[in-house]
This record gives sequence, C-alpha cells and structure tokens, in this order.
Amino acid sequence: MAEKRDYYEVLGVSKSATQDEIKSAYRKLAKKYHPDNKETGDAEKFKEASEAYSVLGDENKRKTYDQFGHAAFDQNAGGANPFNGSGFEGFNFNGGDFSDLNDILNSMFGGFGGFGSRSRNSYSGPIKGGDTLLRIRIKFMDAVKGTKLTIPLNYEETCERCHGNGAKNGTALDTCPDCKGRGRIVTQQRTIFGMMQSESACPRCHGTGKIIRESCPECAGKGYKKVKKDIEVSIPQGINDGQRIRVSGKGERGINGGANGDLYIEVVVQKHDSFVRDGNDIYLTVPVDFYDCCLGTEISVPTCYGEEKLTIPAGTQPGAILKIKGKGVKDVRSDRYGDQFVNIEVKIPTKLSREQKKLLENYKETTNKDDNFFAKFKKTFKL
Repeated sequence: MAEKRDYYEVLGVSKSATQDEIKSAYRKLAKKYHPDNKETGDAEKFKEASEAYSVLGDENKRKTYDQFGHAAFDQNAGGANPFNGSGFEGFNFNGGDFSDLNDILNSMFGGFGGFGSRSRNSYSGPIKGGDTLLRIRIKFMDAVKGTKLTIPLNYEETCERCHGNGAKNGTALDTCPDCKGRGRIVTQQRTIFGMMQSESACPRCHGTGKIIRESCPECAGKGYKKVKKDIEVSIPQGINDGQRIRVSGKGERGINGGANGDLYIEVVVQKHDSFVRDGNDIYLTVPVDFYDCCLGTEISVPTCYGEEKLTIPAGTQPGAILKIKGKGVKDVRSDRYGDQFVNIEVKIPTKLSREQKKLLENYKETTNKDDNFFAKFKKTFKL
C-alpha cells in the first residue's frame, strides 16, 4: 500500500496553521474534489483530504499527530498499537465524531454519507456560487482622486427565462425515475477504512430530482448562460493599495438556480515618482537653495490638488519637515483629509562664479573664527 502523505501537505497548510486556516483549506479541497463536482471531482483525493481534516481539525488529535505522526492512528500496523485505548480510533467513516466535518460538508453539499441527520433532499436546493477575486492596477493619482474603470468580464449567470431550472417557460418538470425525486443515490463501498456508505448526485437528473421535459430555448436546458459584459466600477477617492471593492452577483455561478457569488476587485496602486503615501498623509522631498534656507523665502510646492504656497523660515536646517494641512488623501470612509509633509533638502552648489566666491569669502571674514559651528563642536566634544 502506498505510503500516506503528511496531513499538513494534503491540506496545503503549514504546521503552524491556525484552526481557521485548516478549516478554510479543507473547505476548498472538499469543494474541489467532492464526487458531485463534475469538473474536478476525485473520490480518492476527497477521502484523503477528509482524513487529514478529521485529525488536524481536532486539537487533541493534532497534538498527538504532531508528536507521533501516522503511527498514532494506524490500526493496521503489525503488533500492538500503543495508542489503542487512548481515545484515538483512527480515521473510520463508520465511527468517531465527525460533527465539525459534517457541518462543513453540509454547508457546501447538504451532508455526506451518514455523518449527519439532515435530509438528503437538501442537496437539490439552490446553493449560492463562490466569490471570485480580480486584481487591477491603477495610477497613484487615480487612487487619490477616485476614478471610474470599465472592466471586461466573462462569467455565468442564471438564465432569466427559465430561472435556472432549464425547462421551457410554462412546461412542467417530471420526477426522475432513477432517484424517485430525491436527487441522490446511495452507494456502498468496502475500503481500507471499512465499509463506506456515500451519497452522490443522481447522474440522470444531476441532483435536482427532476427531468426536463422540454429544454429552455434560451439556455438549451443548462439553466445558465455565459455572459461577456463590460462593467463600470467606481474607484472611491482615497482607496489604498490592497483594498477591495465588492461587486455583487458577478462571482461564480450558483447551483440549482442559486444566486451568483460576488466579485471582489483588489486594487494595486502604482508608486508615484515624487509623492509617497503613508496612510492618508503625503510626503514630498523638495530641494531648496542654501541661501533661501538661511534668509527664508516662500515657494510654491506641488500637492495632489495643485500648487500651494509654503513659507521657508529663515535658518531652516537640512531635513526639516514642514506641514501643509489638509493636502493629504481623503479618508475612504469619511470626509477627513490627511496632511502633506514637505521634507526640506538643502542644496549646496558645486560650482561658484568668481563673484559668488568673493561674496562668501566676505561673509566668512565677518564670522568669528572661534565661534563658528565647527569651533563650537570642538569645544563640546569629549572622548
């Protein structure tokens, strides 16, 4: 018999994963590999994932598995199993507590095998489709000011003419003779885990319990149709990198006439050449000539909304940060604006004219040599 894979590897999670992460990983695998899934269903992988979750989804069993591995649950190993009688029965579909596992499967498929007491007919009810994610890249200024984008989408939606049942408008649905209208058929199979009883969707009626007498001409009896449509999405003013916008009903198609899931659009904001955003504040570095920092001046500073006057006080030092109030980014959930902070980068010329040199030399001569900045530093310096 093939060696069992590590349960963490089966579920695709790390050994430090939380219980919520483990449950979420199992949900995805169960939905993908459940035998009812006509596209990606795989009974063996579904059993493998369920076995892994039955252990890792239980805190006590998980601790034992982390310490002893598969040996703690192997009832078929040669010799006495040191864990028998310790409360661990191994993975057996005919025994054990699968209430949490069944809750997950019930939420997706309406139940599984003999795990729960819900009606088998719940399989044929409408099930909402899954949500989908789409990432879009926008310019920095579009995020600051907001914009509207036209996005081409390809998705499936419930046929409006037959409301998802696939029958021609006004015609009746007949009860499926194979499953007697239950939508499910029960099968039993002997496996290495014991006798397994499972239910699957009736292949004739695909789990609906009904047979279409006359197909809907709009969707050819499928109950849904493929749609190619351009949708307009409003990007709110102030949206930040990584935030998402929900578009209702544009996700995966529902089952048995269930509503579509939702589409979530994740925004990726491009960096700006000069502006740097931190929360709702904007930072900008501007070069200023040394003499303007010495004497003081007024400059026009670029902001996201146009230029603003900024006073540079006399004696401004390199690295000084001045604030322009209210010229940051609008908060996406309120009318408050952040501020813009201007970092002063003092620029020293590398080439001077003869006249400029003379003026600086005159300034230097008027300065007390024992009272310049370096002299003050030397006086206070200590080893």
